[in-house]
Amino acid sequence: MSREPNAQLITVMDEAKVSNKGLAKRMQDAAAQRGVTLGTTHVSVKRWREGAGIQPQTAAIMADVLSIKLGRRISPGDLGFFDLARPAAPQPIGYPSTLPDALSTLGGLADERSEAPSSSSDRFTVDDSDLSAAVLSWMIARPDGIQAERPAHQRVGMRDVRAIRDAAGMFMQLDFKYGGGHGHKALRHYFRHEVLPLLDTSYSEKVGTALFGAAAEVSQLLAWTAYDTGDHRLAYRYLTSTLRLTQVIDDRMFGARILGNLSHQANYLGHHAQAIKLARAAVEGAKGRATPRAMANYSAMEARALSNAGDRSAAGRAMNEAERHFERADTADDPTWLAYFDSAELMGELCHCYRDLKMRREAVEQAQRAVNTTDPKYARTLGFCRMVLAQSQLLNGELEAAVTTASLAVDGGDSLQSTRFQRYVTDFQTEVSAHSANPVVAVFNDQVREALARLDDDE
Repeated sequence: MSREPNAQLITVMDEAKVSNKGLAKRMQDAAAQRGVTLGTTHVSVKRWREGAGIQPQTAAIMADVLSIKLGRRISPGDLGFFDLARPAAPQPIGYPSTLPDALSTLGGLADERSEAPSSSSDRFTVDDSDLSAAVLSWMIARPDGIQAERPAHQRVGMRDVRAIRDAAGMFMQLDFKYGGGHGHKALRHYFRHEVLPLLDTSYSEKVGTALFGAAAEVSQLLAWTAYDTGDHRLAYRYLTSTLRLTQVIDDRMFGARILGNLSHQANYLGHHAQAIKLARAAVEGAKGRATPRAMANYSAMEARALSNAGDRSAAGRAMNEAERHFERADTADDPTWLAYFDSAELMGELCHCYRDLKMRREAVEQAQRAVNTTDPKYARTLGFCRMVLAQSQLLNGELEAAVTTASLAVDGGDSLQSTRFQRYVTDFQTEVSAHSANPVVAVFNDQVREALARLDDDE
Protein backbone atom coordinates (compact mmCIF):
# COMPACT_ATOMS: atom_id res chain seq x y z
CA MET A 1 0.00 0.00 0.00
CA SER A 2 1.73 3.17 -1.15
CA ARG A 3 0.93 6.52 0.44
CA GLU A 4 -0.42 9.48 -1.49
CA PRO A 5 0.95 12.95 -0.62
CA ASN A 6 -1.42 14.90 1.64
CA ALA A 7 -2.35 17.63 -0.82
CA GLN A 8 -4.72 19.37 1.61
CA LEU A 9 -2.06 19.75 4.29
CA ILE A 10 0.50 20.96 1.76
CA THR A 11 -1.99 23.56 0.42
CA VAL A 12 -2.88 24.91 3.86
CA MET A 13 0.77 25.10 4.92
CA ASP A 14 1.63 26.96 1.71
CA GLU A 15 -1.22 29.41 2.33
CA ALA A 16 -0.02 29.92 5.91
CA LYS A 17 3.55 30.36 4.66
CA VAL A 18 4.89 28.05 7.34
CA SER A 19 7.80 25.62 6.96
CA ASN A 20 8.06 22.11 8.34
CA LYS A 21 10.30 23.33 11.18
CA GLY A 22 8.11 26.35 11.78
CA LEU A 23 4.93 24.28 12.09
CA ALA A 24 6.63 21.75 14.37
CA LYS A 25 7.84 24.54 16.68
CA ARG A 26 4.41 26.20 16.82
CA MET A 27 2.79 22.84 17.63
CA GLN A 28 5.29 22.13 20.40
CA ASP A 29 4.69 25.56 21.93
CA ALA A 30 0.89 25.19 21.73
CA ALA A 31 1.05 21.76 23.35
CA ALA A 32 3.32 23.02 26.13
CA GLN A 33 0.80 25.77 26.94
CA ARG A 34 -1.75 23.01 27.54
CA GLY A 35 0.59 20.98 29.70
CA VAL A 36 0.94 18.37 26.96
CA THR A 37 4.25 17.00 25.70
CA LEU A 38 4.48 16.72 21.92
CA GLY A 39 7.36 15.03 20.13
CA THR A 40 6.67 16.69 16.78
CA THR A 41 9.72 17.60 14.70
CA HIS A 42 10.23 18.79 11.13
CA VAL A 43 10.69 15.11 10.22
CA SER A 44 7.21 14.37 11.61
CA VAL A 45 5.70 17.17 9.51
CA LYS A 46 7.51 15.91 6.43
CA ARG A 47 6.00 12.45 6.92
CA TRP A 48 2.51 13.89 7.34
CA ARG A 49 2.92 15.87 4.13
CA GLU A 50 3.91 12.60 2.46
CA GLY A 51 0.68 10.95 3.63
CA ALA A 52 1.57 9.35 6.98
CA GLY A 53 -1.09 9.00 9.65
CA ILE A 54 -1.37 11.22 12.71
CA GLN A 55 -2.75 10.85 16.23
CA PRO A 56 -6.09 12.65 16.90
CA GLN A 57 -4.67 14.90 19.64
CA THR A 58 -1.74 15.92 17.42
CA ALA A 59 -4.06 16.63 14.47
CA ALA A 60 -6.23 18.84 16.69
CA ILE A 61 -3.20 20.84 17.88
CA MET A 62 -1.97 21.26 14.30
CA ALA A 63 -5.42 22.49 13.23
CA ASP A 64 -5.52 25.01 16.11
CA VAL A 65 -2.05 26.34 15.25
CA LEU A 66 -2.91 26.82 11.58
CA SER A 67 -6.27 28.37 12.51
CA ILE A 68 -4.44 31.07 14.49
CA LYS A 69 -1.93 31.62 11.67
CA LEU A 70 -4.63 32.01 9.00
CA GLY A 71 -7.25 33.77 11.11
CA ARG A 72 -10.01 31.28 10.32
CA ARG A 73 -11.14 27.95 11.69
CA ILE A 74 -9.23 24.96 10.32
CA SER A 75 -10.34 21.40 11.18
CA PRO A 76 -8.32 18.16 10.97
CA GLY A 77 -10.55 17.30 8.00
CA ASP A 78 -9.41 20.47 6.23
CA LEU A 79 -5.84 19.18 6.60
CA GLY A 80 -6.59 15.87 4.91
CA PHE A 81 -6.88 13.93 8.15
CA PHE A 82 -9.78 11.88 9.39
CA ASP A 83 -12.83 13.92 10.37
CA LEU A 84 -12.86 13.38 14.14
CA ALA A 85 -16.57 14.20 14.32
CA ARG A 86 -17.52 11.33 12.04
CA PRO A 87 -17.38 7.78 13.47
CA ALA A 88 -15.40 5.21 11.53
CA ALA A 89 -17.55 2.81 9.59
CA PRO A 90 -17.59 -0.78 10.85
CA GLN A 91 -15.31 -3.01 8.80
CA PRO A 92 -16.55 -6.23 7.17
CA ILE A 93 -15.28 -9.37 8.84
CA GLY A 94 -13.98 -10.97 5.67
CA TYR A 95 -13.72 -14.46 7.20
CA PRO A 96 -12.59 -16.69 4.31
CA SER A 97 -15.07 -19.45 3.57
CA THR A 98 -12.54 -21.71 1.83
CA LEU A 99 -8.83 -22.44 2.13
CA PRO A 100 -8.05 -20.97 -1.32
CA ASP A 101 -9.81 -17.79 -0.22
CA ALA A 102 -7.70 -17.67 2.95
CA LEU A 103 -4.44 -18.21 1.05
CA SER A 104 -5.40 -15.61 -1.54
CA THR A 105 -6.19 -13.10 1.20
CA LEU A 106 -2.93 -13.80 3.02
CA GLY A 107 -0.97 -13.41 -0.19
CA GLY A 108 -2.56 -10.02 -0.75
CA LEU A 109 -1.96 -8.93 2.83
CA ALA A 110 1.70 -9.92 2.56
CA ASP A 111 2.02 -7.48 -0.33
CA GLU A 112 0.82 -4.64 1.93
CA ARG A 113 3.12 -2.80 4.27
CA SER A 114 2.02 -1.82 7.73
CA GLU A 115 1.08 1.85 7.72
CA ALA A 116 1.78 4.39 10.42
CA PRO A 117 -1.32 4.89 12.56
CA SER A 118 -3.77 7.46 11.25
CA SER A 119 -6.13 9.52 13.35
CA SER A 120 -8.82 6.89 12.69
CA SER A 121 -6.68 3.88 13.64
CA ASP A 122 -7.93 3.63 17.20
CA ARG A 123 -11.51 4.00 15.92
CA PHE A 124 -11.39 0.77 13.93
CA THR A 125 -14.61 -1.21 14.46
CA VAL A 126 -16.13 -4.48 13.32
CA ASP A 127 -19.85 -5.11 13.08
CA ASP A 128 -21.13 -7.46 15.80
CA SER A 129 -22.97 -9.68 13.32
CA ASP A 130 -19.85 -10.15 11.19
CA LEU A 131 -17.80 -10.97 14.26
CA SER A 132 -20.35 -13.49 15.51
CA ALA A 133 -20.48 -15.14 12.09
CA ALA A 134 -16.71 -15.60 12.05
CA VAL A 135 -16.58 -17.03 15.58
CA LEU A 136 -19.48 -19.39 14.86
CA SER A 137 -17.86 -20.53 11.61
CA TRP A 138 -14.71 -21.48 13.49
CA MET A 139 -16.54 -23.07 16.43
CA ILE A 140 -18.63 -25.46 14.31
CA ALA A 141 -16.16 -26.01 11.45
CA ARG A 142 -14.97 -29.41 10.28
CA PRO A 143 -11.27 -29.56 9.37
CA ASP A 144 -10.39 -29.34 5.69
CA GLY A 145 -7.62 -31.88 6.12
CA ILE A 146 -4.26 -32.05 4.41
CA GLN A 147 -3.99 -32.95 0.73
CA ALA A 148 -1.00 -35.24 1.13
CA GLU A 149 1.26 -36.70 -1.55
CA ARG A 150 -0.18 -34.63 -4.36
CA PRO A 151 1.91 -34.16 -7.52
CA ALA A 152 4.06 -31.04 -7.33
CA HIS A 153 7.40 -29.80 -8.56
CA GLN A 154 8.73 -29.46 -4.99
CA ARG A 155 8.76 -31.83 -2.02
CA VAL A 156 8.74 -30.40 1.52
CA GLY A 157 10.09 -32.17 4.60
CA MET A 158 10.32 -31.54 8.32
CA ARG A 159 13.60 -29.70 7.82
CA ASP A 160 11.66 -26.97 5.96
CA VAL A 161 9.13 -26.81 8.78
CA ARG A 162 11.87 -26.48 11.41
CA ALA A 163 13.40 -23.63 9.41
CA ILE A 164 10.08 -21.76 9.41
CA ARG A 165 9.64 -22.27 13.15
CA ASP A 166 13.19 -21.11 13.83
CA ALA A 167 12.55 -17.99 11.76
CA ALA A 168 9.29 -17.37 13.62
CA GLY A 169 11.12 -17.65 16.93
CA MET A 170 13.76 -15.17 15.80
CA PHE A 171 11.18 -12.63 14.64
CA MET A 172 9.20 -13.10 17.86
CA GLN A 173 12.28 -12.19 19.90
CA LEU A 174 12.81 -9.09 17.75
CA ASP A 175 9.18 -8.16 18.35
CA PHE A 176 9.53 -8.53 22.13
CA LYS A 177 12.77 -6.54 22.21
CA TYR A 178 12.19 -3.75 19.70
CA GLY A 179 8.46 -3.66 19.03
CA GLY A 180 6.42 -4.69 16.02
CA GLY A 181 7.69 -2.00 13.68
CA HIS A 182 11.23 -3.34 13.67
CA GLY A 183 10.78 -6.66 11.88
CA HIS A 184 7.41 -6.42 10.14
CA LYS A 185 8.76 -5.65 6.66
CA ALA A 186 11.31 -8.47 6.68
CA LEU A 187 8.77 -10.93 8.14
CA ARG A 188 6.22 -9.96 5.51
CA HIS A 189 8.75 -10.67 2.73
CA TYR A 190 9.71 -13.99 4.30
CA PHE A 191 6.09 -15.08 4.64
CA ARG A 192 5.20 -14.05 1.07
CA HIS A 193 8.18 -15.64 -0.68
CA GLU A 194 9.36 -18.46 1.61
CA VAL A 195 6.32 -19.74 3.51
CA LEU A 196 3.15 -19.37 1.43
CA PRO A 197 4.64 -21.09 -1.67
CA LEU A 198 5.43 -24.21 0.39
CA LEU A 199 1.74 -24.75 1.16
CA ASP A 200 1.20 -25.58 -2.51
CA THR A 201 3.89 -28.28 -2.72
CA SER A 202 4.02 -32.02 -2.06
CA TYR A 203 4.34 -33.38 1.50
CA SER A 204 3.26 -36.22 3.71
CA GLU A 205 0.28 -35.80 6.02
CA LYS A 206 2.59 -35.43 9.03
CA VAL A 207 4.72 -32.79 7.31
CA GLY A 208 1.68 -31.00 5.90
CA THR A 209 0.07 -30.74 9.32
CA ALA A 210 3.26 -29.32 10.81
CA LEU A 211 3.71 -27.00 7.82
CA PHE A 212 0.25 -25.43 8.14
CA GLY A 213 0.83 -25.02 11.86
CA ALA A 214 4.14 -23.23 11.25
CA ALA A 215 2.57 -21.01 8.56
CA ALA A 216 -0.17 -20.01 11.01
CA GLU A 217 2.47 -19.05 13.57
CA VAL A 218 4.18 -16.71 11.11
CA SER A 219 0.87 -15.25 9.95
CA GLN A 220 -0.17 -14.64 13.55
CA LEU A 221 3.10 -12.87 14.22
CA LEU A 222 2.51 -10.64 11.19
CA ALA A 223 -0.87 -9.75 12.68
CA TRP A 224 0.71 -8.98 16.03
CA THR A 225 3.46 -6.78 14.59
CA ALA A 226 0.88 -4.84 12.54
CA TYR A 227 -1.23 -4.41 15.69
CA ASP A 228 1.79 -3.20 17.64
CA THR A 229 2.51 -0.54 15.03
CA GLY A 230 -1.10 0.66 15.17
CA ASP A 231 -2.37 -0.70 11.84
CA HIS A 232 -5.51 -2.31 13.25
CA ARG A 233 -7.21 -2.98 9.94
CA LEU A 234 -4.25 -4.96 8.64
CA ALA A 235 -3.82 -6.78 11.95
CA TYR A 236 -7.46 -7.75 12.02
CA ARG A 237 -7.44 -9.15 8.49
CA TYR A 238 -4.33 -11.20 9.26
CA LEU A 239 -5.94 -12.58 12.40
CA THR A 240 -9.19 -13.65 10.75
CA SER A 241 -7.32 -15.28 7.86
CA THR A 242 -4.98 -17.04 10.30
CA LEU A 243 -8.01 -18.29 12.22
CA ARG A 244 -9.18 -19.91 8.98
CA LEU A 245 -5.74 -21.55 8.55
CA THR A 246 -6.08 -23.27 11.93
CA GLN A 247 -9.30 -24.84 10.68
CA VAL A 248 -7.41 -26.78 8.01
CA ILE A 249 -5.63 -29.00 10.55
CA ASP A 250 -8.20 -28.67 13.36
CA ASP A 251 -5.71 -26.86 15.60
CA ARG A 252 -8.19 -25.68 18.24
CA MET A 253 -5.46 -24.60 20.62
CA PHE A 254 -3.83 -22.20 18.19
CA GLY A 255 -7.21 -21.08 16.86
CA ALA A 256 -8.18 -20.14 20.42
CA ARG A 257 -4.93 -18.17 20.63
CA ILE A 258 -6.06 -16.17 17.58
CA LEU A 259 -9.43 -15.48 19.21
CA GLY A 260 -7.51 -14.35 22.30
CA ASN A 261 -5.47 -11.97 20.13
CA LEU A 262 -8.67 -10.62 18.58
CA SER A 263 -10.01 -10.10 22.10
CA HIS A 264 -6.81 -8.28 23.08
CA GLN A 265 -7.15 -5.96 20.09
CA ALA A 266 -10.85 -5.30 20.69
CA ASN A 267 -10.13 -4.51 24.32
CA TYR A 268 -7.33 -2.12 23.36
CA LEU A 269 -9.70 -0.33 20.98
CA GLY A 270 -12.37 0.01 23.68
CA HIS A 271 -14.80 -2.56 22.28
CA HIS A 272 -15.15 -4.37 25.60
CA ALA A 273 -18.33 -6.35 24.84
CA GLN A 274 -16.72 -7.81 21.73
CA ALA A 275 -13.51 -8.49 23.66
CA ILE A 276 -15.45 -10.46 26.28
CA LYS A 277 -17.23 -12.56 23.65
CA LEU A 278 -14.01 -13.32 21.79
CA ALA A 279 -12.16 -14.36 24.94
CA ARG A 280 -15.02 -16.57 26.05
CA ALA A 281 -15.10 -18.15 22.59
CA ALA A 282 -11.38 -18.91 23.00
CA VAL A 283 -11.99 -20.54 26.39
CA GLU A 284 -14.95 -22.61 25.20
CA GLY A 285 -13.44 -23.52 21.85
CA ALA A 286 -10.23 -24.82 23.41
CA LYS A 287 -11.70 -26.83 26.29
CA GLY A 288 -10.23 -30.32 26.27
CA ARG A 289 -7.92 -29.39 23.40
CA ALA A 290 -5.43 -26.98 25.02
CA THR A 291 -2.79 -27.22 27.72
CA PRO A 292 -3.34 -25.60 31.16
CA ARG A 293 -0.84 -22.86 30.29
CA ALA A 294 -2.82 -21.98 27.17
CA MET A 295 -6.11 -22.04 29.09
CA ALA A 296 -4.57 -19.64 31.62
CA ASN A 297 -3.79 -17.27 28.77
CA TYR A 298 -7.34 -17.39 27.39
CA SER A 299 -8.86 -16.83 30.85
CA ALA A 300 -6.50 -13.90 31.40
CA MET A 301 -7.77 -12.32 28.17
CA GLU A 302 -11.33 -12.70 29.45
CA ALA A 303 -10.31 -11.10 32.75
CA ARG A 304 -8.69 -8.17 30.92
CA ALA A 305 -11.87 -7.50 28.94
CA LEU A 306 -14.16 -7.82 31.96
CA SER A 307 -11.94 -5.51 34.00
CA ASN A 308 -12.04 -2.84 31.32
CA ALA A 309 -15.81 -3.20 31.25
CA GLY A 310 -15.86 -2.62 35.02
CA ASP A 311 -17.36 -5.98 35.96
CA ARG A 312 -15.38 -6.66 39.13
CA SER A 313 -17.18 -9.89 40.09
CA ALA A 314 -16.84 -11.59 36.69
CA ALA A 315 -13.29 -10.30 36.28
CA GLY A 316 -12.33 -11.77 39.64
CA ARG A 317 -13.74 -15.13 38.61
CA ALA A 318 -11.80 -15.09 35.33
CA MET A 319 -8.59 -14.08 37.13
CA ASN A 320 -9.04 -16.96 39.57
CA GLU A 321 -9.58 -19.36 36.66
CA ALA A 322 -6.41 -18.11 34.98
CA GLU A 323 -4.42 -18.68 38.15
CA ARG A 324 -5.91 -22.15 38.70
CA HIS A 325 -5.04 -23.19 35.16
CA PHE A 326 -1.52 -21.82 35.56
CA GLU A 327 -0.96 -23.85 38.72
CA ARG A 328 -1.03 -26.90 36.42
CA ALA A 329 1.08 -25.30 33.69
CA ASP A 330 3.96 -27.73 34.09
CA THR A 331 1.79 -30.83 33.83
CA ALA A 332 1.67 -30.79 30.01
CA ASP A 333 4.04 -30.25 27.10
CA ASP A 334 3.44 -26.86 25.55
CA PRO A 335 4.17 -25.82 21.97
CA THR A 336 7.15 -23.55 21.45
CA TRP A 337 4.97 -20.56 20.56
CA LEU A 338 3.60 -20.56 24.12
CA ALA A 339 6.97 -20.52 25.88
CA TYR A 340 6.78 -16.77 26.53
CA PHE A 341 3.72 -17.16 28.77
CA ASP A 342 5.44 -17.60 32.11
CA SER A 343 4.39 -16.51 35.61
CA ALA A 344 5.68 -12.98 34.99
CA GLU A 345 3.57 -12.71 31.84
CA LEU A 346 0.47 -13.84 33.75
CA MET A 347 1.19 -11.30 36.49
CA GLY A 348 1.54 -8.66 33.80
CA GLU A 349 -1.92 -9.47 32.47
CA LEU A 350 -3.47 -9.48 35.94
CA CYS A 351 -1.90 -6.19 37.02
CA HIS A 352 -3.72 -4.56 34.08
CA CYS A 353 -6.94 -5.99 35.51
CA TYR A 354 -6.37 -4.58 39.00
CA ARG A 355 -5.43 -1.21 37.55
CA ASP A 356 -8.56 -1.04 35.40
CA LEU A 357 -10.72 -2.10 38.36
CA LYS A 358 -9.11 0.69 40.43
CA MET A 359 -8.01 -1.86 43.05
CA ARG A 360 -5.09 0.30 44.12
CA ARG A 361 -3.20 -1.90 46.57
CA GLU A 362 -3.55 -5.05 44.49
CA ALA A 363 -2.59 -3.17 41.33
CA VAL A 364 0.67 -1.90 42.83
CA GLU A 365 1.58 -5.27 44.37
CA GLN A 366 0.89 -7.26 41.21
CA ALA A 367 2.56 -4.74 38.89
CA GLN A 368 5.66 -4.61 41.10
CA ARG A 369 5.89 -8.41 41.05
CA ALA A 370 5.52 -8.38 37.27
CA VAL A 371 8.31 -5.81 36.92
CA ASN A 372 10.59 -7.71 39.30
CA THR A 373 10.17 -11.06 37.54
CA THR A 374 9.91 -10.15 33.85
CA ASP A 375 12.96 -11.26 31.88
CA PRO A 376 14.63 -8.14 30.39
CA LYS A 377 14.72 -9.86 27.00
CA TYR A 378 10.97 -9.17 26.90
CA ALA A 379 11.69 -5.44 26.78
CA ARG A 380 8.28 -4.36 25.54
CA THR A 381 6.46 -6.42 28.19
CA LEU A 382 8.69 -4.94 30.88
CA GLY A 383 7.91 -1.46 29.57
CA PHE A 384 4.17 -2.14 29.72
CA CYS A 385 4.42 -3.49 33.28
CA ARG A 386 6.41 -0.47 34.42
CA MET A 387 3.84 1.89 32.95
CA VAL A 388 1.01 -0.03 34.67
CA LEU A 389 2.98 0.15 37.92
CA ALA A 390 3.36 3.90 37.43
CA GLN A 391 -0.37 4.33 36.83
CA SER A 392 -1.13 2.18 39.87
CA GLN A 393 1.20 4.23 42.05
CA LEU A 394 -0.55 7.35 40.79
CA LEU A 395 -3.88 5.81 41.83
CA ASN A 396 -2.39 5.56 45.32
CA GLY A 397 -1.42 9.22 45.27
CA GLU A 398 2.32 8.45 44.99
CA LEU A 399 3.15 11.05 42.34
CA GLU A 400 6.94 11.08 42.61
CA ALA A 401 7.18 7.28 42.74
CA ALA A 402 4.88 7.05 39.71
CA VAL A 403 6.96 9.49 37.66
CA THR A 404 10.19 7.72 38.65
CA THR A 405 8.75 4.37 37.51
CA ALA A 406 7.48 5.86 34.24
CA SER A 407 10.91 7.39 33.63
CA LEU A 408 12.49 3.96 33.93
CA ALA A 409 10.00 2.64 31.38
CA VAL A 410 10.85 5.40 28.91
CA ASP A 411 14.59 4.87 29.48
CA GLY A 412 14.17 1.20 28.63
CA GLY A 413 11.60 1.65 25.89
CA ASP A 414 12.40 4.74 23.86
CA SER A 415 13.81 2.56 21.07
CA LEU A 416 10.66 0.44 20.84
CA GLN A 417 8.85 0.91 17.55
CA SER A 418 5.62 0.16 19.36
CA THR A 419 2.60 2.41 19.04
CA ARG A 420 1.02 0.57 21.94
CA PHE A 421 3.93 1.40 24.25
CA GLN A 422 3.84 5.03 23.18
CA ARG A 423 0.14 5.13 24.00
CA TYR A 424 0.85 3.84 27.54
CA VAL A 425 3.27 6.74 27.94
CA THR A 426 0.94 9.41 26.55
CA ASP A 427 -1.96 8.08 28.65
CA PHE A 428 0.22 8.48 31.74
CA GLN A 429 1.17 12.00 30.69
CA THR A 430 -2.51 12.86 30.46
CA GLU A 431 -3.10 11.44 33.92
CA VAL A 432 -0.30 13.55 35.48
CA SER A 433 -1.13 16.70 33.50
CA ALA A 434 -2.97 18.07 36.55
CA HIS A 435 0.48 18.23 38.19
CA SER A 436 2.28 19.80 35.22
CA ALA A 437 3.72 22.54 37.40
CA ASN A 438 5.52 19.96 39.54
CA PRO A 439 9.22 19.87 38.59
CA VAL A 440 9.35 16.04 38.43
CA VAL A 441 6.49 16.03 35.92
CA ALA A 442 8.14 18.73 33.83
CA VAL A 443 11.39 16.76 33.74
CA PHE A 444 9.51 13.63 32.73
CA ASN A 445 7.72 15.47 29.90
CA ASP A 446 11.10 16.69 28.63
CA GLN A 447 12.41 13.12 28.77
CA VAL A 448 9.48 11.87 26.69
CA ARG A 449 9.91 14.65 24.16
CA GLU A 450 13.57 13.77 23.73
CA ALA A 451 12.78 10.07 23.42
CA LEU A 452 10.18 10.71 20.70
CA ALA A 453 12.63 12.96 18.88
CA ARG A 454 15.20 10.14 18.93
CA LEU A 455 12.61 7.84 17.40
CA ASP A 456 12.09 10.37 14.61
CA ASP A 457 15.84 10.51 14.01
CA ASP A 458 16.06 6.72 13.89
CA GLU A 459 13.41 6.36 11.18
